[in-house]
Amino acid sequence: MSDLNGKKVAVLVETEYIPGEVEYYRSFFEKQGAEVEFMTYLWGNTERTIVSDVDSEDKQVEKMVVTKEIADANPNDYAIVLTAANYVAVRLREIPPMGCLANADMVRAPAAVRFMANAMMNPYVVKGALCHALWILTPVPELLKDRRVICHTVVLADVVNAGAIYVPDESHVVIDRDLVTGRSAADIDVYCNALVNAYQNITENPIK
Repeated sequence: MSDLNGKKVAVLVETEYIPGEVEYYRSFFEKQGAEVEFMTYLWGNTERTIVSDVDSEDKQVEKMVVTKEIADANPNDYAIVLTAANYVAVRLREIPPMGCLANADMVRAPAAVRFMANAMMNPYVVKGALCHALWILTPVPELLKDRRVICHTVVLADVVNAGAIYVPDESHVVIDRDLVTGRSAADIDVYCNALVNAYQNITENPIK
């Protein structure tokens, strides 16, 4: 029986998600016995349709209906919480209300940033960030300070400036106890197995 049997996994998504990545999470974690909940901003609606990224001319835009609002979710209800790859984190950092000018003091305000920041404060919830996803935490740099991570080179400067320790591991995945990071969506298989291993290790070796 999987350690995730009966547990919940939260996946933060937005427009420009990668369809294959999202479907991999659904299939992988459901096979582990977990319930997978995809969440995004619904902007006051009961559901919202987001569209996928298209990285070549022969690919078609795909659509995904999301019914879970991030602002209503509690990260402590989940065994694993993760932000999807690509430019999902960029869109999730949109400062409400959408389209406002805002100011530098409001960078921590978006619900997705607060959700992941609160998750970082619970060492028994495994956090996952693949590819560009650590961008969701750079508004709260103290939570990345001295954490061992790997990420896409696009976000490397921001992640290092936030105080994280970049580890160019040949496996393309780095586990820092409750924080699991992967270099890109191409590494999703190793990354997902690392998430499960991290959760198992935390369960078997609680902090004293």
